[in-house]
Amino acid sequence: MRLRNIPRADEVILNHPIAIKNETANRGIWSSVFQNNHPIHIEIGMGKGQFILTLAKQNPEINYIGIERYSSVLLRALEKYDSEEFCHLTNIRFICMDAGDIQDVFAPEEIGRIYLNFSDPWPKARHAKRRLTSVNFLTKYAPVLNKDGILEFKTDNRPLFDFSLEQIPEAGWTLLGHTFDLHNDPTMNEGNVMTEYEAKFSALGNPIHKLIAKP
Repeated sequence: MRLRNIPRADEVILNHPIAIKNETANRGIWSSVFQNNHPIHIEIGMGKGQFILTLAKQNPEINYIGIERYSSVLLRALEKYDSEEFCHLTNIRFICMDAGDIQDVFAPEEIGRIYLNFSDPWPKARHAKRRLTSVNFLTKYAPVLNKDGILEFKTDNRPLFDFSLEQIPEAGWTLLGHTFDLHNDPTMNEGNVMTEYEAKFSALGNPIHKLIAKP
């Protein structure tokens, strides 16, 4: 998701206490940022932040880091954090960065879970490597996940989901579970937290697809 450019976004991010400015300096020492040794879960392409902020509120024993490439989108997540519902949370941080740089920001086995939600499908074949579930990216995620680490991916885009199911074994990963209709799958839907896009697409009658995999 990309919003129109908002000139004040960069300044807000620079001055906001939960927006990390020099993320590579924290590689391997993210526990010091949160001042605890709780597990770290990340969402790549977090959009306006509803999903990861809700998780942080529900699970104070887990540290969450939301990654978003576009500053104008990250601004909206910061504004949501500043609301009365979320402003008290201490287990959440945001980073404005490209997912391709993930190994520069997180050390080997530093992350327990990666969430990908409604990622850009990059529908043209020549752009396949840009898809966040491509072998290109799965190869980058694998080293930062710990031995029990997993990846969860949700989308309403069936071609992207089919592509992702093919990429999992090609990258040497193991598919732990998947469904083509999440909201009608009692097992996979247990504890599901909906994103803004998920609520919108579900209301339109679009089935939501989900997979869980590990390196």
